[in-house]
Amino acid sequence: MREISRRGVFGLGIGAAAALSVAGCSLSGGSTTSDKVAASSGAKTPGKPIGDGSTAFTGRQPNQPPRPQKLEPGQKPPQFVVFSWDGAGEVGNGLFPRFRKLAEDHGAAMTFFLSGLYLLPEEKKRMYRPPNNRVGASDIGYLNDDHIRATLKNVRAAWLEGHEIGTHFNGHFCGTGSGSVAHWTPAQWQSEIDQAMSFVTNWRTNTGFSDLDPLPFDYRKELVGGRTPCLLGQDNLLPTAR
Repeated sequence: MREISRRGVFGLGIGAAAALSVAGCSLSGGSTTSDKVAASSGAKTPGKPIGDGSTAFTGRQPNQPPRPQKLEPGQKPPQFVVFSWDGAGEVGNGLFPRFRKLAEDHGAAMTFFLSGLYLLPEEKKRMYRPPNNRVGASDIGYLNDDHIRATLKNVRAAWLEGHEIGTHFNGHFCGTGSGSVAHWTPAQWQSEIDQAMSFVTNWRTNTGFSDLDPLPFDYRKELVGGRTPCLLGQDNLLPTAR
């Protein structure tokens, strides 16, 4: 797992030293009118295609903060406020571009934890093999084609704007039942991670979309971490990051 995470430990994202954390789950129950989404995919960014062209290496991520400076004796440390969003799907309600604009207006950086299933068409749902659940099962559903397109455009733009992209895994199985992530073994978590990775890095093959730009980063290297569904199952997830 270490080779696909810049942070090396799941569940923390950018918030390891945060004084305040703000998070929101993105579900697929929003409006179906995707024409309301005003999402720019950013300027054309040349790069080296990876795999089927779903992603591309375009160099170092732009719009990154300066390197932290050592505090002087007696200098007051800054307060860190962490903004992170679970799911990172744009479902026609305009929330993804809204919060990108909010970040731009206030000089903030956010972490978007992308659910792998949000890039997998429902007609391909049998590709998903969730541990301890039926094939294709998902507690957050699947996005329609317009919403998958909008999600891809917003994820692309968010990374170019300097935001982090993490993973919210796939089916979002909470609760106490046998299928809950709370009961998954490390091997089952590894399967979930591998599938989420595949759905993101092969969206072009799975969707058939040929008119969209690739995500402008190597997801296996730029993935910053993840948040488990309902913060469950972390004890058995962490061994996969070692």
